[in-house]
This record gives sequence, C-alpha cells and structure tokens, in this order.
Amino acid sequence: MFSIDMSTIEQVGEFGSKAWCEACADFGVAILRASDLPNDLSWGFSEIYTSPPARLVSDDWPVSGYHFMIHEGQVSGGGSVTDACLALPGFHVRMRWAYICNQSSTKYGFEGQRQRSSEENVLKEEMASYLGFEPNLGAIDNPVWPKPIIAALSVGVEEGAGLHNIAASLQMPSPEFSSLPVTEMGVPQFSLMSDTQKEFFLALCDISKK
Repeated sequence: MFSIDMSTIEQVGEFGSKAWCEACADFGVAILRASDLPNDLSWGFSEIYTSPPARLVSDDWPVSGYHFMIHEGQVSGGGSVTDACLALPGFHVRMRWAYICNQSSTKYGFEGQRQRSSEENVLKEEMASYLGFEPNLGAIDNPVWPKPIIAALSVGVEEGAGLHNIAASLQMPSPEFSSLPVTEMGVPQFSLMSDTQKEFFLALCDISKK
C-alpha cells in the first residue's frame, strides 16, 4: 500500500505543464507499484489537455498530458500519452484545459468529487445557453474502474491523500483564473462573469460562436 506525508509535496508547475504531468505520472506509477494488484490486470490511465496556453507546451513537448498503466504485470508511465496505454481499458480523458484547470487544484474526497462534477455540468450548461449550442469540451471514453485500482488510487482520500489530492498539491495557480468568479470548489461560474470575461473564458476554452 502506498503511503505519503502530504505535507512534503511541493508545487512543481501549472496544471498541464510538463513538470506537473511528469510528477503526476511518477506518483501514479509509484502508487500502482506499491499496491497488491492482480497479475492478470491490464488497465490504463491517461489525460490529455487540449488547447492549453502556449507557454505550457513546446516543439519538444507538443501535447499536454500524462499516463500510467499496468499491463502483463508491468507498471509504467510518463509525461506523455502512448498508444499502448490508450489501447487498454481504463480511464482516458481528453478535455479542454481551461474547463478543468482551476478546480483541479482543489483537494477533496468522494463527496467533493461529486460536487465538482455537478458544478462542471452547470458550467457547461451555462456556456451552452449563452452560445446557443453545446460546446465540445471533451470527453471521458468508456471509463473502466476495477475495484483494485479504485482502492489503490484512493488510499487516504478522505484524509487528504490519494492520487487526485497529490496532483492538486503539485499544481501551481494559473493566472488566467485570478480575476474570474469561481465556486468554492474552484469551478468557473459562467453566469457571474461579465460579457468580457465570458468572451475571455470561451477563447481560453478555444470555443468559437457559430
């Protein structure tokens, strides 16, 4: 079982930055390796953040994202998303960076995760109402969560640990959200934004009016 003193974790980079993605992948790998997983388990975790600010990517690292996986008894991962990982059943996210960035730094347990999802749905609905169509903000394709994986990644989550809270602790604030209205969970509140802020946030999400 993986154990860590959360007070020792320091911020390493913004959400979706190379440093942050690599650190998240390293922790994901460490958690799986420390867990007693079935030998025949094949499972992958990947997140790709689309339309990130230009400062977060480069010619050498053009795609913001990371992965970790277990296959044929081997655990691996890194600050990239591989075809081998995507081919496995698991949790594979491809989402607009701005849609999920700010709230990803909020630490929470299972109830907080449900609250975040609810508020993100409200955000999407408010954007759709403003635009007149449902914006494509990304998707999670056919998520598969085997019980041993859930147990491994959520050890200590109600006490502030677990993979999400580790990733949140590694994350530095992104300046784009400093002046936007957000919920206590950190989810942008589109209905409370000024017209200028709404246009700014839509551009940040790379969503154009039709």
